[in-house]
Amino acid sequence: MAARVTMVLLLVALSVIFTGNVGAVGGDEGAALLALKAGFVDPLGVLDDWKTASPHCRWTGIRCNAAGLVDGLDLAGRNLSGSVSGDLLRLPALAVLNISSNSFAAALPKSLSPLSSLQVFDVSQNSFEGGFPAGLGSCADLVAVNGSGNNFVGPLPVDLANATSLESIDMRGAFFSGHIPAAYGRLAKLKFLGLSGNNIGGKIPSELGEMEALESLLIGYNELEGPIPPELGNLASLQYLDLAIGNLNGAIPPEIGRLPALTELYLYKNKLVGKIPPELGNASSLVFLDLSDNLLTGPIPAEMAHLSNLQLLNLMCNHLNGAVPAAIADMPELQVLELWNNSLSGPLPSALGQNSPLQWVDVSSNAFTGGIPAGICDGKALAKLIMFRNGFTGEIPAGVASCASLERVRAQGNRLNGTIPAGFGKLPLLERLELAGNDLSGEIPGDLASSTSLSFIDVSRNRLQGSLPSSLFSIAGLQSFLASGNLITGELPDDFQDCPAMGALDLSGNRLVGKIPSSLASCQRLVNLNLQHNGLNGEIPPALAKMPALAILDLSSNFLTGGIPDNFGNSPALETLNLANNNLTGPVPGNGVLRTINPSELAGNAGLCGGVLPPCSGSRAAGLSRTRSSGSARLRHAALGWLVGTVAVVAAFTALFGGWHAYRRWYVVGGAGDYSSGAWPWRLTAFQRLGFTCADVLACIKESNVVGMGATGVVYKAELPRARSVIAVKKLWRPAASDANVDLTADVLKEVGLLGRLRHRNIVRLLGYIHNDADAMMLYEFMPNGSLWEALHGGTPETRTMLVEWVSRYDVAAGVAQGLAYLHHDCHPPVLHRDIKSNNILLDADMQARVADFGLARALARSGESVSVVAGSYGYIAPEYGYTLKVDQKSDIYSYGVVLMELITGRRAVEAAFGEGQDIVGWVRDKIRNNTVEEHLDPLVGGGCAHVREEMLLVLRIAVLCTAKLPRDRPSMRDVLTMLGEAKPRRKSGSSATASNAAVVAAPATVLDKDKPVFSTTPDSV
Repeated sequence: MAARVTMVLLLVALSVIFTGNVGAVGGDEGAALLALKAGFVDPLGVLDDWKTASPHCRWTGIRCNAAGLVDGLDLAGRNLSGSVSGDLLRLPALAVLNISSNSFAAALPKSLSPLSSLQVFDVSQNSFEGGFPAGLGSCADLVAVNGSGNNFVGPLPVDLANATSLESIDMRGAFFSGHIPAAYGRLAKLKFLGLSGNNIGGKIPSELGEMEALESLLIGYNELEGPIPPELGNLASLQYLDLAIGNLNGAIPPEIGRLPALTELYLYKNKLVGKIPPELGNASSLVFLDLSDNLLTGPIPAEMAHLSNLQLLNLMCNHLNGAVPAAIADMPELQVLELWNNSLSGPLPSALGQNSPLQWVDVSSNAFTGGIPAGICDGKALAKLIMFRNGFTGEIPAGVASCASLERVRAQGNRLNGTIPAGFGKLPLLERLELAGNDLSGEIPGDLASSTSLSFIDVSRNRLQGSLPSSLFSIAGLQSFLASGNLITGELPDDFQDCPAMGALDLSGNRLVGKIPSSLASCQRLVNLNLQHNGLNGEIPPALAKMPALAILDLSSNFLTGGIPDNFGNSPALETLNLANNNLTGPVPGNGVLRTINPSELAGNAGLCGGVLPPCSGSRAAGLSRTRSSGSARLRHAALGWLVGTVAVVAAFTALFGGWHAYRRWYVVGGAGDYSSGAWPWRLTAFQRLGFTCADVLACIKESNVVGMGATGVVYKAELPRARSVIAVKKLWRPAASDANVDLTADVLKEVGLLGRLRHRNIVRLLGYIHNDADAMMLYEFMPNGSLWEALHGGTPETRTMLVEWVSRYDVAAGVAQGLAYLHHDCHPPVLHRDIKSNNILLDADMQARVADFGLARALARSGESVSVVAGSYGYIAPEYGYTLKVDQKSDIYSYGVVLMELITGRRAVEAAFGEGQDIVGWVRDKIRNNTVEEHLDPLVGGGCAHVREEMLLVLRIAVLCTAKLPRDRPSMRDVLTMLGEAKPRRKSGSSATASNAAVVAAPATVLDKDKPVFSTTPDSV
């Protein structure tokens, strides 16, 4: 009995001791969590329940095990920022750590070895810096490590190879360098290895072929070199293999065809050579196969047709030859077939399209012959049929003209014959019909006039006959109709009243007769009108001179009579006029374009005199006007500038006065600060670290804090004491009363949400936005050094000393190019800026260039907000915008070229000193023609030194290329980066931050850094 009592007392004592120890440990972990929280910034108060008054196991994001120890810390997506301290290591039982999708920065603890119980470690989508922590290799139960989307540098953690239970390693989208550790091959349980989008170099270790459980290998978008290891063919479980965009060379290993589970294979944009191995046809599970942009040769293996699950086959931009295997037509799932820019020949498979749900076929720029397969659209899904620059013959199949899914048909530059089949005009989605340079005959089908979707028709250089359909030019969206070099007869239809979008009309080289209809003048957007080499007669309609956009008019080689209308000299946009070889008479007006016209453009009109021609009898004034014919090139450029400038100035004044009216109304009427009304509640969405609340921001929205105003809104400087930070707040203009139905939150904020996820060191970071049902405010980083415009053209002593060295300006140019290249090429889908100008390029504390306001104009345009008529600013707008009213990447590139000219010359984009209607582009071209451009390099940046002048002139050449008149002649931003690398100054900048830009530019093809996609994707669409 006594023994039993003794035993009971002993158990009680042990229980008390054990309970006390657990309480002590629990108390210590609670203190550790509070110490950890002290390093956090929690603007939304999600961790407000982390208080000593309650058990820590009940706190938000905390999970405890049966012993009361913390084994789970899940704070993913809580809008937290700050740093993660070493107090994390005081949680020895921690099994799951997930702090992903926040804005944490600084470095993690150097070693995590005390956390030996970890199973899941996820710190992805933050801004952590420094090296990746060591010590995780000692975690025997570690299953997943995710460090993607951070700023980690240095080598990949080799010790992870010791964590043999690992199933997933994701380190994509960071700054890791060095090599892929060969030791990773020991991870027999690893299913996912993602290393893409870093700066990793060296060769792919053959040891990776030993990871028998691996399902996804994503190591593209790096600087990998050397051959693809054939050992990768041992990865029997592999489903996804992405080695795209690198410097890999050698042949494609046939062993890859041994991968039975492989569904996606991306090898594009490398330097692979040799033939496509027939063994790839054994990879029977393949769905997406992209081998484009390499140096592959030889034929397409017939074995490729064995891939019965294949949906995408991209082989373009190689050196392939031979015929397309007939069995390709029998692939039951094939949707995309891209073979363009090779040397393939022979006919396409006759059954192509009959057994496949084809959506996109591009076989252009090859040497194909034979006919277009009759059933190419039998799958009822074909949207794009692109086959230009080949040798196709025969008639256009009727099935193509009845293919309701078609959006684009491009078959120019072949040898097609027969007639254009009826039906194209009835296709509801068809936008482009390009059949130029063939041997087509017959009439232009009348049903084209009934189209509701066509915007571009080109049937030039054929043998088309008959007259033009009477209502052809009334197609609402038709922008270009090109039918030159045919046998078209009859008169021009007098039915141009409804041509709202027509920008180009070319009917030259036909057999048209009759008068030029005055109704042509109703085409308000017509820029290019070419009627030369016809049989037109009668007088030139004076109304043509009043067309606001007409820049090119060619009426030569007809039978026109009468005089040149006096008002032609006052045409607002006309820059090229050709009236040669007609029967015109009378004096040539001596103003406008006629003042500087080349006499050859009036030749063949025996009755013309005066102006640039020999004087009319007794006309002294006409003789004097002849002496003023110099400088035609400059004035012609000015005419085009006047066109674009007029549109832009009207838009600018509209935005200015409309914006000022809205601004005054917002303040004077009482809109400012009226946050107690129904406009509440305000909601905050954050993309980066935020240490403040909506109330903190709203407190700064007052007139005394206004620092700028533009077409999209008013900008405030917001000093936030609690967060010890300064930000810029852009309050978007409210829709006008007539636009009250605009859903700001549904449209604008959806677009802004996409922009908020973009990251690049040369782009002003969108931190977040706040909004309610009526208003939205964008929250940006504040740039203390203002804009590039202020640095170049500002009048204060501070601004005049900001960019006084050429190397500093070069670094600005390089930084802007990096930012634009990211928006154009590394974002999916690409982002257009739409308003590149020196005012939208800001300078941070290190004088590093940051592109601002990207995409916002497009977001507002999508929402229906009519704050701006013109996409861009006067002096920066590409010339084609004046007649297309559309912008693309080449529009941004033109504007960038203008900024380069500002950096090089120190002059504004538009100055009165350039001359009436002249901008910096025309002014620079004048100086180049006159061989005086060196005299106008900005001397403030060392323009007086010979070697600096050479460097500046190299960049000026890039600026001239960027501002080419035709969009197709302008380089891409990737090309610009390459050229800038070749023009790099010999000296380093005084700022390490800006010097880094120059280093990046020096190797543009291999540096993708943090700005590469975190997730591998298929290549950009063509």
